[in-house]
Amino acid sequence: MTQSALYEQDRLHGPLRRALPGLLLAGAGLLCLVIGAVLRGDEATVALFAAAGALLAISGLLALYRGIRRSRAQAALVVLRQLAEGDPAPTLIEDASGRLLFANHTAARWFTLVSGDHVADLLAEMTPEPEELRHRVLLRAEGGGVSEEVVSPSGRYRLTLALVETLSCWRIDRLPQTAAPEIPGEAIGAPDGETAAPGPEAAGAAPVPVLTVGRSGTVLYMNDVARRMIGRRIRRVDEVLELPLRSGKLYQIVTPEGTRSVRLRCADAGVGRQEVLLHPVDQPSPGRARSGLDDLPVPLLRLAPDGHILHANAAACRMLEVSSADGTLLGSHMEGLGRSIADWLADAAAGRGLHRSEFLRLSRPEREVFVQVTLNRVMDGGRTELVALLNDATELKTLEAQFVQSQKMQAIGQLAGGVAHDFNNLLTAISGHCDLLLLRHDQGDADYADLQQINQNANRAAGLVGQLLAFSRKQTLSVERLDLRDTLSDLTHLLNRLVGERVQLILRHDPVLPQIRGDRRQLEQVLMNLVVNARDAMAAGGEIVIETQRVVVQEALSRDRARVEPGVYACVKVVDQGEGIPQDKLQKVFEPFFTTKRTGEGTGLGLSTVYGIVKQTGGFIFVDSVVGEGSCFTLLFPAYEEVAAAELPPAEPERAAAAPEGGAVLLVEDEAPVRAFAARALRLRGFSVIEAETAEQALEVLEDASLKVDVFVTDVVMPGMDGPSWVRRALELRPGTRVVFVSGYAEESLDKSRVAVPNSVFLPKPFSLSELTETVEQQLA
Repeated sequence: MTQSALYEQDRLHGPLRRALPGLLLAGAGLLCLVIGAVLRGDEATVALFAAAGALLAISGLLALYRGIRRSRAQAALVVLRQLAEGDPAPTLIEDASGRLLFANHTAARWFTLVSGDHVADLLAEMTPEPEELRHRVLLRAEGGGVSEEVVSPSGRYRLTLALVETLSCWRIDRLPQTAAPEIPGEAIGAPDGETAAPGPEAAGAAPVPVLTVGRSGTVLYMNDVARRMIGRRIRRVDEVLELPLRSGKLYQIVTPEGTRSVRLRCADAGVGRQEVLLHPVDQPSPGRARSGLDDLPVPLLRLAPDGHILHANAAACRMLEVSSADGTLLGSHMEGLGRSIADWLADAAAGRGLHRSEFLRLSRPEREVFVQVTLNRVMDGGRTELVALLNDATELKTLEAQFVQSQKMQAIGQLAGGVAHDFNNLLTAISGHCDLLLLRHDQGDADYADLQQINQNANRAAGLVGQLLAFSRKQTLSVERLDLRDTLSDLTHLLNRLVGERVQLILRHDPVLPQIRGDRRQLEQVLMNLVVNARDAMAAGGEIVIETQRVVVQEALSRDRARVEPGVYACVKVVDQGEGIPQDKLQKVFEPFFTTKRTGEGTGLGLSTVYGIVKQTGGFIFVDSVVGEGSCFTLLFPAYEEVAAAELPPAEPERAAAAPEGGAVLLVEDEAPVRAFAARALRLRGFSVIEAETAEQALEVLEDASLKVDVFVTDVVMPGMDGPSWVRRALELRPGTRVVFVSGYAEESLDKSRVAVPNSVFLPKPFSLSELTETVEQQLA
C-alpha cells in the first residue's frame, strides 16, 4: 500500500473511531430528553433532563477537545510530510498509538507496507526488540528530539526521533558495519559441525540477547531476551562473562535452567559503548523457556487465541489473586469495559491491533481493580499464541472517573439551580392564586377540598425544588444556634412513626455535646432522610441507633477527598443493621439520581440532598458499610464558639409592630403571573400598588416627584438591569425607602449587593399570600 493510501485510510476511519464516545454520549443525552418529554412525573422528568444536560455537556467538551487536537495534528502532519518527501533517508510518521500515518518514498522501498501497520512492525525488520526500542527512544525524547544507534543481527542503524504535537517522526540511517573477526570454518551462531545458518540479514531471524556495555564494564542496557536468559538484571558484564570480551569466542554462562553456551559478537556503538550479542549454541526446550517467565517481575500470560490461559507467571497469579490460572479462561478473571474479550483476542491472533492496549476490570466483588493489557503474537511449534503484559491501571482509571464525576456534578449543579429558579416562579404563581381562591371559599364550599389539594401538591413540588437547591448548595438557610439533642428530641415522635413497628429507634446522647450553627428545618430533613434510608435497608426489621458525641480532632484528618481541620465538632452517627452497601457502590451513594432501590421506590436525591445540606452548613459526612452487617453514616458539624457577653452589644428593645394604615408599594417583577398574584394580594391588605415589568420602567415611574412610594418589592434577576442595581439608583432620589427583594434563586445570588442596600430584606420564592403581606407590613412597621 502506498504512503498516500495509508494516510487516506487514517483520514477516513480515524476521526469516526475517535468521535464514537462523544456520539454515544450525545445520543444518550438526546434519548434522556425524549424520554423526559414523554413521562408525566415531575421527579422523573427533572432527573432525565438533568442527566441529559450532563451528557450533552460532556459530549460537547469531548468534541471541542478532539477538534482542537485533530486540527493541530493535521497541520503538523502536512508540514512533516513536505519535509520528509525530499529526505533521502527512510522517514516514518506515526500517531500517539504507534499507527503509521505516512512513509516517504525511500521507506516504501525499504519496507513492505501493509494496511494497519505500526512503526514497531517495521522496526522488527531491523531489530529483535522493536517495541522496547520504540518505547525507550520515546521516553528519552521528552517532547524534543533524540538519536540512538542500534546494533542488531541485521546491521547498525541510527534512529532519529522528533516529536511534534501528537505525532512522532522517525528517520532511519544505515551505518557501516563494524568488522568482526572471522572464525575460519564457522558461521557465527552455528554450533560446531553444523552448516552455517543464514546471515543476520535474513528475514525472520530469531531474537538474540543483546547487552549494551560501557567503558568500565557497566551494563547500560539489557533487552528482554537477555534478561530471560540470564534470569535477572545484571549491573556489570563480569557477573556472567569473563573479561576481556572477544567477538566470536565461546563462553559459558549460568542461567536459571543451568549452564548455557553462547558465542559472542561485539560491535562498537560509539562514545565508549559496545553492543554485545549473545548467540546461544544450545537452544532450551519450549517447556524450560516458558518456566523462565515465573522469574520476571512483571505479570505475563501466555494465551491461546480462544482465550484459554496456557501459562501465568507468578506476578500475574498475584495480580489475579489465584494460586494458578493455567487452563482457565481469561474472561473468568476479568471483563471488558465495552468490547468483548473474545473479539479482541481474535483480532490480536490475526495480527490486528497488537500495539493498542485495552483496559479491563478484574472480577473483584469488594473493590474495582483495572488492568491495562497489551498483547503480542508469537509462534510456538507452528501454533499461534498470544503474550499478554498486565499493568495495574486502577489509579489511572480512578483519576479519570474523578475528573468525569467533577464535570458531571458541576453541570448538574448548574442545571439544578436554573431549573429551580424557573420552577419557583411557576410555583409562586400557582400557590399564590390558590391562596386568593381560598380567601373566597370556606370549608363548607364544595371546591374547598380541591383547592387544598392544589395547595398541598404545590408545596410538595416546592419541597422537590428545595432538594435540587440543597444538592447544588444554593439553598437559602435560616441559620441559628442549635443543640442537636433538642432537635432530635423534638423529632423523635415523627421518626418513630416513619420507621414503623418492626424497627426500633434508639437515641444515645453525649451530655457535653457542643452547640452548632445551622438551619433547624434542613437538619431535620437530613436526619429524616438518613433514618428512612436505614429503615428501607432493613426489610426484616432491626435497630437504628442515632448517637451524638463530642469529638476533638487533634490533627488534620483526610478522608474521601475531604480534609477535616483540627477543632471541636458535634458528631452524629446513624447506624443500621441492614443489608449494607457494596464497596464498589460506596463512593456513588451521594451522587444525584443514584439509587439501589427499584424503579418507583426512590428518586436518588435523598443522600445527595443530605450531602448538599451538610456541606452548605460547613460540616462533613462519611459512610462506612459492611455487606450483610449494616451501614454507619457519620456527620461532623463544627462546634459553635460563643462570644463573650461583654463583647456583645446591648440588645435593642423590640418595637411593637404597628399595624400599617396602608402604604404605597412599587412592585417590579418580570414574570406576569407572579406580578399579578403579588399585586392582588397586596391590594387586598389595603396597599396601593404600582406595577412595573422591568427595572427601567420602575425608574421612569419614580421620575414623578409627586408620587409617594413606601416600599420597593422587586425581583433580583430580571432582563436588563437587575434588582439591586436599580434600587441603589432609586435610593439616591428617595433615601430611606424600605426594600423587599424576592428571587427564585438562593439569597447568595445577591452576592454583596444587599450590603450596600440599607433597610432591605430577602423573601425566597415560592412565597404564600400571607408571607408576602407580612413581610411588607414588617418593613412598614
